[in-house]
This record gives sequence, structure tokens and C-alpha cells, in this order.
Amino acid sequence: MTNLVEKTDVAIKTDVLCELKYEPSIKATDIGVLVKDGAVTLTGYTVSYGEKRRAVRAAKRVAGVKAIANDIEVKLPSLLNITDGDIAVAVAHHLDCSTVIPTDSVKATVREGWITLEGEVKWWYQKNVAEQILQHLSGVKGVSNLIVIKPQLAKAEVETAIKSAFKRNALLETNQIHVEIAGNEVVLRGAVQNYAEVEEAERVAWSAPGVFSVDNQLTVKEFSLIE
Repeated sequence: MTNLVEKTDVAIKTDVLCELKYEPSIKATDIGVLVKDGAVTLTGYTVSYGEKRRAVRAAKRVAGVKAIANDIEVKLPSLLNITDGDIAVAVAHHLDCSTVIPTDSVKATVREGWITLEGEVKWWYQKNVAEQILQHLSGVKGVSNLIVIKPQLAKAEVETAIKSAFKRNALLETNQIHVEIAGNEVVLRGAVQNYAEVEEAERVAWSAPGVFSVDNQLTVKEFSLIE
């Protein structure tokens, strides 16, 4: 007879460590992994903010992961002498050269290697791109994305657009996800099979025009089959 058994923390930790080692752009020996009740805590350090983000994405790919606490510290190489002014110049150049981000819609400030983005755009992907193009710049320790999204559609239109996108998505079990609209905030509720579905559902919700924020309350129910 087949029983459903939840994946153990030891198994999750082993798989996360293997996934980190499998990712060639990550120095896995500098990253520690703790797991409790399916929640993963990443510790240690990386030499760039981009590597830190890649480590988190690697952990999210592992079945059984229900949440991630990112305690990784960015430690720049000692020979890398980059000032906030140098970073600010590079940030301005990348924002100006982007064909996705409207001109003068995003402003950035830099303090001790940390970039803060502010401004207004019409789409979530524009907000997302603004952060993505900066996270790999030399000397960057982190990015705070405070860009806001201007409302575009009425509540009913936003809800319909999101639900339709969910139905088209082969990665989502749409009958397990409930969508609520409160103003320009989308609330996602329900239980899904893995962390990847949580991420995908949030990505889809953010992609609807006019969505100001997404409150992702989806939970993960991860089981493995044993005989």
C-alpha cells in the first residue's frame, strides 16, 4: 500500500546543498544551509549580490522547500576598490541605456554599496528589469526596489486577467489557487505542491497591468511517495 510521507528536513538540506553545488555560478562551499519544518535558511557569504540571488533561486528549485530566509552576506574581494560614486555612475548608465524602462521614470541612490530604486512605471516587468540589470554590477551589495506601479485597469478587469493567465499556465493547478483583489493589491490564497508554483503564481499575478502589490499567502504541501 502506498503512503504519503512529507519530505524530511534532512532530505531537503541534502537536496539544497546538491543544487547549490550543481549551479556553476555559485561557490557552494561558502554557503551554509539550515532547514526546519521545510523552511530553509541560507548563511555564509558570496562575492556579489548576483551570486546571492542565484543561491536563493537554486534553493527555490528544490522540492519540499516551503520558505527561504536569506542570511547570506555579500563580501566584496579586498582588491575591489569601488566607491558609491562609481556604482552610481554605472547605475545611471544602465538605466539610461535600457529600452524597457521609460526615460527619467526611475531614480537611484547608492549608500555603502546598497542601491535604492524609486519612481513610477506602468508594468511590473519594468520594475523587475530595473533591479535585474543592476544586481550584477561590481561593488553592489544589495538592491531595495521601491518603484511603484501606476494603476491601469479596474478591479474586475485585473481579476479576470489574472485568472485567465492562471488557466493558460501549464505549471499551475488553478483549482488550488484563489485570487482576491483589494484595490490594486492582489491576494493569493490556497495550497500548492511546491515552492516553484508559489513563485510562478506570484509572477503571473504581478504581470497583470495595474497591479500595485501582491500578497502571496500560498502555502506548500509537499509529499513524496513511498511503498
